Amino acid sequence: MAVVTQLLLESWNVLVEAAPYVLLGFFVAGLLKAFVPDSLMARHLGGRGFGSVVKAALVGVPLPLCSCGVLPAALGLRRQGASKGATTAFMIATPETGVDSMAVTYALIDPIMTVIRPVAASITALFAGVLVNAFPEREPEPVVPDGPDAGQDHGGCSCTGCACDVEGAAPLREKFIFGMRYAFGEMIGDIGRWLLIGVVIAGVIAVAVPDDFLSSFAGGGLGSYLVMLVVALPLYVCATASTPIAASLLLKGISPGAALVFLLAGPATNGATITVMLKTLGRRAAGLYVLAIVLCSLALAYAVDYLYLALGLDIRAVVGEVGEALPHWLGVVSAVILIGLVARGLLIPHGEEKD
Repeated sequence: MAVVTQLLLESWNVLVEAAPYVLLGFFVAGLLKAFVPDSLMARHLGGRGFGSVVKAALVGVPLPLCSCGVLPAALGLRRQGASKGATTAFMIATPETGVDSMAVTYALIDPIMTVIRPVAASITALFAGVLVNAFPEREPEPVVPDGPDAGQDHGGCSCTGCACDVEGAAPLREKFIFGMRYAFGEMIGDIGRWLLIGVVIAGVIAVAVPDDFLSSFAGGGLGSYLVMLVVALPLYVCATASTPIAASLLLKGISPGAALVFLLAGPATNGATITVMLKTLGRRAAGLYVLAIVLCSLALAYAVDYLYLALGLDIRAVVGEVGEALPHWLGVVSAVILIGLVARGLLIPHGEEKD
């Protein structure tokens, strides 16, 4: 019972620290969803040149889609004529980071990693997109399935009342309400449970892992990066849920570069993503997708560790101080609200919410 109590307490502390920023991130995500039309993105990402890859990498960074929501959106872009490179860049940049995960990164890690994370995601996505376009599949391209999810290109929204119903002449108030319903309804329903699972895993790490267990990896280096890759590549975790896990690993002594490997590789690779890549973009594109993530994660990890060393910063000291900028009561209230929203998202399936 003592261990269970300690686990719950550590998990609760992480949630209290992160919840205000999570809610803020969902709010911004709702604004993006409401006021950035899906048709605008399709028009700019539909080209086959280098420019479309750059746009896909940059647009995907703040877009409010997790790894489960990005698949139908990416398939929709592909069906509309987007190149394999642009589709690949979009599939990497979008789940690796977003406004919600950046907010949580600021809350649980530090401002420097908050900036590094989207920059690293953009670099990885750009490299992967260029690589896929540079080595096209020799065999005939696989046909994109015509399933119900593949045909709905609503920016990852799978409900019937989506952005297409509020674009154009819809009043600003209706667009705002739509965006908030999406962010605090469907989006929380998609990633909320994974966020809470990430918080619990962070609590398990805090309780079960001795403070000196990862001391051999504290200085960074190839060994620590490879360990993080082995852990992250098969793990199904969204960008937001991966952040508290990375913060707990940092407190246990792992280097910022190794934490970045986890933050990049974890959200972008899982069985579902690789399966969809194989079926829709081909074996070569899927292989280059994984290769680009591995190479960029290792290279960027070295750069990040060197940056922190050159600046003389101890990220563990900063991580240990998170949450003090906001009143404790605000964190508690936000945590209760977040838990309620997640529970509501689990109990009410997407499409059953009443207007």
